[in-house]
Amino acid sequence: MKQILQSARSGELQLVDVPAPAVGPGQVLVQNHFSVVSPGTEKIAMDFAKKSLLGKARSRPDLVSQVLRKVRQEGPLPTYRTVVNRLDSPQPLGYSCAGVVMGVGEGVSDFIVGDRVACAGAGYANHAEWVSVPENLVARVPDGLDLDRAAFATLGAIALQGIRVAGPALGEVAVVVGLGLIGQIAVQLLVSNGCRVLGIDIDERRVKQALEQGAEWGAQPDGLPPGWKDEATGGYGADFVLVTASANDSAPIQLSAELCRPKGRVVVVGAMPLELDRRTFYEKELELRLSMSYGPGRYDRRYEELGLDYPLPYVRWTENRNLQAVLALAHREAIHMDKLDAEIVDFSEAETAYVQLAKGERPSLAVIFRYDASSSPSRTLSLRSTSPRKAKSDIGVGFLGAGNYAKAVLLPHLSGNAGLRKTSLVTATGPSAQRTAERFGFERCGTDPADIIQADDVDLIFVATRHNLHARWAAEALRAGKAVWLEKPLGLTPAEVDEVAAAVRESGSLLAVGYNRRFSQHTRAFIEAFENRSAPLHIQYTVAAGPTPRGTWITDPMEGGGRILGEACHFVDLCGHIVGQPPVQVFASALSNNFELDDSITALIRYRDGSVANIHYLAQTTSELPKERFEASAGGITATCENFKKTRIMGSKNSEGVKNINQDKGQAEALREVLSAVRSGGEGPFTLEQLIATSRVTFAILESIRTGAPVAISEA
Repeated sequence: MKQILQSARSGELQLVDVPAPAVGPGQVLVQNHFSVVSPGTEKIAMDFAKKSLLGKARSRPDLVSQVLRKVRQEGPLPTYRTVVNRLDSPQPLGYSCAGVVMGVGEGVSDFIVGDRVACAGAGYANHAEWVSVPENLVARVPDGLDLDRAAFATLGAIALQGIRVAGPALGEVAVVVGLGLIGQIAVQLLVSNGCRVLGIDIDERRVKQALEQGAEWGAQPDGLPPGWKDEATGGYGADFVLVTASANDSAPIQLSAELCRPKGRVVVVGAMPLELDRRTFYEKELELRLSMSYGPGRYDRRYEELGLDYPLPYVRWTENRNLQAVLALAHREAIHMDKLDAEIVDFSEAETAYVQLAKGERPSLAVIFRYDASSSPSRTLSLRSTSPRKAKSDIGVGFLGAGNYAKAVLLPHLSGNAGLRKTSLVTATGPSAQRTAERFGFERCGTDPADIIQADDVDLIFVATRHNLHARWAAEALRAGKAVWLEKPLGLTPAEVDEVAAAVRESGSLLAVGYNRRFSQHTRAFIEAFENRSAPLHIQYTVAAGPTPRGTWITDPMEGGGRILGEACHFVDLCGHIVGQPPVQVFASALSNNFELDDSITALIRYRDGSVANIHYLAQTTSELPKERFEASAGGITATCENFKKTRIMGSKNSEGVKNINQDKGQAEALREVLSAVRSGGEGPFTLEQLIATSRVTFAILESIRTGAPVAISEA
């Protein structure tokens, strides 16, 4: 299928062929008929992408701080790879479209194939022939309303939410500052609400259009008649101002404050700095209100991605209900999308249309892309002609999932190994699959996991999906006779771990899990230092994990499992590997009773030979601490490691320390050993018992926290 994408590095636009998206649980697959380009909003994203690295840094100092911290913690090379990876990711454009439902995912109950719908959401309702959109961002289009008009629903919802935040009353005087697409829709909505409207814009054409939409007055910022306030408001000023402009300074807000009456309201919808003149706001006791895009639910992953609605009696207007309201108003002709000076363009001309909009060569207020209804949703795309294996020892590699870690670490390290044939790469979204596969030299890409699991030319499958899919795809791949590299964790429940273990035993296929730290030269220095010990080993492992991330799938118990299952398993595995004995008991406690706010824990693991490992996973430390620091002591020897960059061995004349500029977490060596085992058909670097034990310890940590008691680890 065709989709318009933008390079985050250069800002270049391309209309490219990508695989059609997969329709996941709770999602609706839609064949687009129309999508709307919002020149103001999308131009902001385009302008940012076109900035130099220095320009990007100046506009996002928060990201610069993250980069500097990463350099300090991990070194320049890993940081460089991460930055390049982010800049190389293609950016989908568009967030307002309409089309016909062609498929529904598991759990969808409100839509069926054939429904005409409007869709919302950046990253979902894209400018593409086919889109897969979460159910809460989809609204049914009333019979009789044309889809080209319904495609404006998201933009209408943005304007409507701003008006809801303003709280207009019948007969109030309202000012709309910024008469772009959203501003013009806002004028219509306010007029329908019984308000008297003044429209202001620096472009005289937009002022004239606002008058055509029903505004009672219109002017440029410096062209307002001197007597307007006396004539229209009795000398007091407007009751409220809706700021729908986008600007590089706060001039629109200052103008709004000057136009408001005492105790008036200023509602900001557009993007601009909030640098306020206190004097004006203070003397008039003005209210400053900010509108959150389409409405309640925006930026809440549980609402947008997981489909958890807000109860109507308590949250009357959500994103979805705002979409429905706009569509209903358009159907009743209370607002008229056909008055918005929009130009319909075939999607094949999308690149040209964007260039002309950027240069100001298209005078129209908006552009509507029209799609070919005969397009087909192929989920596989060939990137280059396939060829026979050069040698029998060549390993056919497939990637299932390619998130930030896979692109920044696994795939670059994989490229350094000879004797590989990169056959297929599959991700949930077409642009990611196409760009990543092209960048790392895969023969084909797609969005259907069966393309890898059932492929005859794939020997080794990397499963790097979201955590809740790990066990499912690993078990299917193992039973299909494939060797599997499974990113941690092994599974989110004991039942999932048992399922993967059963698949290994039934198939005899190789299973490796991405516990790479055990392959680091720092870890090997530890093992060498204590290889002749006769006394139990004591390990102290402190992880300055940083604040618990909010609104991410990683901390979702159902999808990511939380950071204890999803990340702390790394440290559990490493401690077990250094001790070299099976765990027998776990006692753990949490520092907070709310893991969403603070998932800090401490866990004491006992091993069969009397060794102990004490893991402190902390969310509330200073960022100046090393992210990982661990030390081990036994028989008069102590070894310490900071961030896998510096290891010291004390008390032993035969052991040398290790020091690196960049972190060595063992990823490259782990890949080499796994590839060697696949090529030779020999044993892998992990035993199934070790992998199961690590998972059982992480489950026991959570159980011990829940019960407040030690939990025994079965050796069965």
